[in-house]
Amino acid sequence: MTTPLPFSQACENNKAPILERLREIFNAAGTVLEIGTGTGQHAVHFAAGMHHLQWQPTDHPRAAHLAVARLEQAALPNILPMLELDVGNTPWVVREFRWAFSANTAHIMAWTEVEQMFQGIGASLPDDGTFCLYGPFRHQGKFTSESNRAFDQSLRSQAQHMGIRDIEDLSALAQAVGLVLREDYAMPANNEMLVFVPGHLTNKRPIV
Repeated sequence: MTTPLPFSQACENNKAPILERLREIFNAAGTVLEIGTGTGQHAVHFAAGMHHLQWQPTDHPRAAHLAVARLEQAALPNILPMLELDVGNTPWVVREFRWAFSANTAHIMAWTEVEQMFQGIGASLPDDGTFCLYGPFRHQGKFTSESNRAFDQSLRSQAQHMGIRDIEDLSALAQAVGLVLREDYAMPANNEMLVFVPGHLTNKRPIV
């Protein structure tokens, strides 16, 4: 009897709209560092849909095993072997990448870990690179929907270090490591895609 693969309904629901947006952003060859691969559903779907990329899945040592069976079953030539990555341990196990992507992690990580994620990406993202951060966010302390408010309360009831983050705070972290928030795309189910690039490459003012 085959053991069921770890599964996330949220990943299944959002993978198509995320891929549509990532195709526009990750539009040239390069390695994508995924922070927080989780079940591997995103990695498989995105690697299958963007053959020009090498997809590097990573996750915290406590969770890195969750995606392995799915990635091995998919056997896609452009998915690299799964790596354990604790954002707080430097130097990172992956230090060369053109693109970076993370979904639904900022509200799970402790704030210090969110800071460390931006520091690690800022230290290695090349001039032509981009970091895409997907998830629910607040604007100037305000929730964009009642469902996000309820989700935030649920997170904080599970652990005080969790919670939906303010875009302004994330933008400040980015600027501290030389990145700027170039785009903020509305996504389904009250989520957003934040697109960060090296600050000296854009003449645009930060959007927050």
